[in-house]
Parts: sequence; C-alpha cells; structure tokens
Amino acid sequence: MFKSLITYLDSIRARDPAPRSRWEVLIYPGVLAVGLHRIAHWLFGVRMFFLARFVNHFARFLTAIDIHPGAKIGRNFFIDHGFTVIGETAIIGDNVTIYQCVTLGGTNPTNGIGGKRHPTLEDNVIIGSGAQIIGPITVGKRGRVGANAVVTDDVPEGATMIGLKARSTLVPAEEWLKDFIPYGTPCDEPCEELMETGSARIASLEKQLAAMQAEVASLKSAGTADDGPPQRSGTDD
Repeated sequence: MFKSLITYLDSIRARDPAPRSRWEVLIYPGVLAVGLHRIAHWLFGVRMFFLARFVNHFARFLTAIDIHPGAKIGRNFFIDHGFTVIGETAIIGDNVTIYQCVTLGGTNPTNGIGGKRHPTLEDNVIIGSGAQIIGPITVGKRGRVGANAVVTDDVPEGATMIGLKARSTLVPAEEWLKDFIPYGTPCDEPCEELMETGSARIASLEKQLAAMQAEVASLKSAGTADDGPPQRSGTDD
C-alpha cells in the first residue's frame, strides 16, 4: 500500500512541476478528494449508502471536488485544482488527468432511467479546464479534450477535441506519442485545421485575389487607351 502511494505521488509530480516534494502533493485537494472517494466507494459497494454520501459531502466541503461514491476510478488519477464534478456511473481509467471546473455529467436526469448515464475515460486521457463531458460516451485512450470544450460524442483513441460543440482533430504521430500534454491542448496547436486545410485555403484565396487585381488593372489600362488623347474645348484664336 505504501509503495502504491509513493507511485501515485510520483506520477502526479511527473505531470505537475510545481511541488517540491511528495509531502506537498499529499495535501493537494485532488489527492485528498480521491483518497476520501476510495473510502466512499467501498461504503457504496457494501450498500452503506448514507455513510458513503456523508464521506462524499465531507470531501466536497474540504476540496470543492464532488465525486459520487458510485464512480469507478483507476490508478494514478490526478485532479489538478478543484471545482470538478464526477457523476455516479462515470468510469475513469489509469493515469487520467483532469483540470479545474470539469464536469463528467449525465444525460436525461428526468426520465427515471438509471443505467450508464455518465462518461467513460480510458487510460491516459487529459481533460482541459472547464470542459464538459456529457452522457454515456467514451473518451478513447490518450484522448485529449481542450479547455471549455463540450463533448457529447465518443472520442476516438488519440484524438483531440476542441470547441463548442467539440470537434475532433487529427494529431500528428509525434504529438500523440508525447507522454503528457498539460491541459490536453498543445500551445502551438499543431492539430488545428488552419495548419493544413486552412492554410491551403488561404493560399488559394490569396492567389485568386492577385489574379482579380491583375485583371482589374488590365481593364483600367485598356479603358484609358480607348479614350484617346483629351479633347480641347473652345475655339482657336
């Protein structure tokens, strides 16, 4: 158990350059929230629902992180900062990173149907701050969700989701193979459409504009030549 804790703390230090020691990581709100969730989840599993909820609310009071006792969480889960909500049927794999103000929310809260209502995050997923992952969808392994994106469809393995509603972008292999990308969004945005199709489209439009300008200049020259020399008015002396 002690070795597992050390491995967990070291995995967080590998993703966060701020802490100077494991002791600092140990008092992170996300670490406290996950630790208390382990207790709440065990109580939930033995059907001690009230006590599970009590631990859940106590953890939320301390950390501003709300993890339902029923949520299933894998190894080395890191919540960087707080104000995160994780629903009852959410499933989180190993080495997942979530930043602040993220919601793993459910759909159809008024239809009376339980079942799988919340997302599944597979291994090595990164969720940027403010992202909303809604419904019983799956974010594939090494998937990235950019800040403030709203995701309501499955995310393919290795894809990056950006925007509102989020759209998938292709990620170059060298970017995909990186161990960790903070906030799930590369700063130079190599996966943005403007880097490929957008740039080509802009170049095409600039070429068309240059051709139109040349044509307008040619028409002006032809019009000036057709007018001939200016006519003198009045009578000669």
